[in-house]
Amino acid sequence: MLFTLKRDALLNAVKIAGAAAAARTTKPILSSIKAVAQDDQLILMGTDNEVGIRYELRGVKVGRAGAAILPPMRLASILQETSDEEVTLNAGPEVTTIRLSSGRFELPAGTPEDFPEIPGIDETKNWHEIAAGVLKTMLKRTAFAVEKRESTRFAVTGVLWEAEAGVARLVATDTRRLALCEGVAVVHGETDPKGQSHLIPLKTIQLLERNLHDDGELIKVVLNSNDALFQTERAIIHTKLVEGRFPPYRSIIPKSLAIKLNIGASELLSRVRQAAIMADVETRRVDFEFVPGSVTLTAKGAETGSGEVKMELPDYNGPTVRIAFDPNYLTDMLRAVDGEPTLTLELTDGKMPAVFRLGTQYTYLVMPLAS
Repeated sequence: MLFTLKRDALLNAVKIAGAAAAARTTKPILSSIKAVAQDDQLILMGTDNEVGIRYELRGVKVGRAGAAILPPMRLASILQETSDEEVTLNAGPEVTTIRLSSGRFELPAGTPEDFPEIPGIDETKNWHEIAAGVLKTMLKRTAFAVEKRESTRFAVTGVLWEAEAGVARLVATDTRRLALCEGVAVVHGETDPKGQSHLIPLKTIQLLERNLHDDGELIKVVLNSNDALFQTERAIIHTKLVEGRFPPYRSIIPKSLAIKLNIGASELLSRVRQAAIMADVETRRVDFEFVPGSVTLTAKGAETGSGEVKMELPDYNGPTVRIAFDPNYLTDMLRAVDGEPTLTLELTDGKMPAVFRLGTQYTYLVMPLAS
């Protein structure tokens, strides 16, 4: 295999394919990526046998068609450290040579035939399409709530993906907070009246998010009983599903709470960040006191000191409510809705969950800290 390609394009592709490679594995080939050059195309593949990607580059100068196994981290480091606009890669049976204007690098060759296959989309099956810009927003507003610590509750380590007629719904939770976002989807094929429900691994969600560029592009989604596939203009992402039963989120989210108020999203983010400066590292607590016309945020610690900030709420004329939150649970959500002017906050008291909403498309539930 012999090809010449723009350095920046190859570097970006290597990073994307390498993100699917296994970090720790007893099969060394899974820590590598596979490159296939043919016609004017280069296809890079990476997989850990749970999540896989096929990433395609066009406009490649292919001197000799073929395939090679490449180490993604080392290859990316080589590409990052050169200022050459183009690089040439020549893969033989024993060694792969990377030629630069300043010299060359030789990498050991692998056996391309041993690399696992990554399936493509079968358009004879049911699938749905969703605009990349809509999907990007949905991923941004939910994936942060996934459980990222070691957990025996596997179901909360993925994002629930539901598809119904005309709607895609993503839900994520770590059991202390829950984020739900809906978007318009076009269904092709027969629609299941009960909808479809699948648990997508966080690694897949992150890989998919990296491949959403043109907001108007339509992303194809196929949800099977044991796996799922996503197709963008350049990539096909295949994933096995997370096993387990997702919490019954519909019964967890209250339909409506007694206290409702509109609150500025960017101003609240600023106030929470200010108050959190003085929050104790262990308790991670900011106390809120809502009174007619304002809310006061306080934080203190035995070693950190204390701080108090105030935010005007001219439209709030409800009762006094005292409630405490982990500030990270609020800042994560507020950063995810960056650009939205206001949110609706619903409360009952300091013991029940609080709910933030953006119309009917976005809901964020967060548990309060004990008083």
